[in-house]
Amino acid sequence: MTGLPFPDIDPVAIAIGPIAIRWYALAYIAGLLLGWRYVVALARRHPLGLDERAIDDLLVWVTFGVILGGRFGYVLFYRPDYYIDHLLEIPMVWKGGMSFHGGLLGVAVSMYLFARAKGVAPLTVGDLVAAAAPIGLFFGRIANFINGELWGRPTDLPWGIIFPMGGPEPRHPSQIYEALLEGALLFAVLWVIARKPSTWARPGLLAGIFLIGYAITRSIAELFRMPDAFLGFLAAGLTMGQLLSLPMFLIGVYLVLQARGRDTGAGTGRRAG
Repeated sequence: MTGLPFPDIDPVAIAIGPIAIRWYALAYIAGLLLGWRYVVALARRHPLGLDERAIDDLLVWVTFGVILGGRFGYVLFYRPDYYIDHLLEIPMVWKGGMSFHGGLLGVAVSMYLFARAKGVAPLTVGDLVAAAAPIGLFFGRIANFINGELWGRPTDLPWGIIFPMGGPEPRHPSQIYEALLEGALLFAVLWVIARKPSTWARPGLLAGIFLIGYAITRSIAELFRMPDAFLGFLAAGLTMGQLLSLPMFLIGVYLVLQARGRDTGAGTGRRAG
């Protein structure tokens, strides 16, 4: 069985003396900054009750939510047995280990607190962040590929890649699949929907569609991705990523159904009363 060689990409993008900046860190930065600019553009196009200065503040809140939620989600969902004996390693994010589902929870909490502080409807803030989230997902999955981590299951397809730490078998480049599905495709769908003024008159609609879309695309990608060695396959042959996507899907359906019966008219995003 033959496969394509893994591209020889140094995971360290920039090194200045003892300071090393990895592609993974740059991916997070690129996703946050491009997502921020996209949110600014959406707020300019639609009257949502948020000016550019408020969105600058939102970027800070979301950044903390992503990092703290992503790390603690990984610790709790994926390796609680390990970290209970290695508590000092929990804040060592540079050693790897971030969970999207945990990051989502962290961002949800930070968005709610931000909305309360600014007097804006939380669902409106959720719609803005949801519209931009696939940008970060795209860059994050590309960084996973560069790092040669989270590789796919063995395959005999001609584009199978032999990952340095994945053994001699060609494997699905599942990181690329996820970048295209969770990132590019989901962004395109949300971009089309976000262009309609009527969308913003139904707070929660974009957030719900994002949750549904991510749950579906992640579950599809998990069919090609190798489950974490320390977890393996779980109930009914599902992976942890698929199990965690199920409540996301259900919450997304709930938000969409609620939004379809809701129309704020002006779509300013300000809380009533």
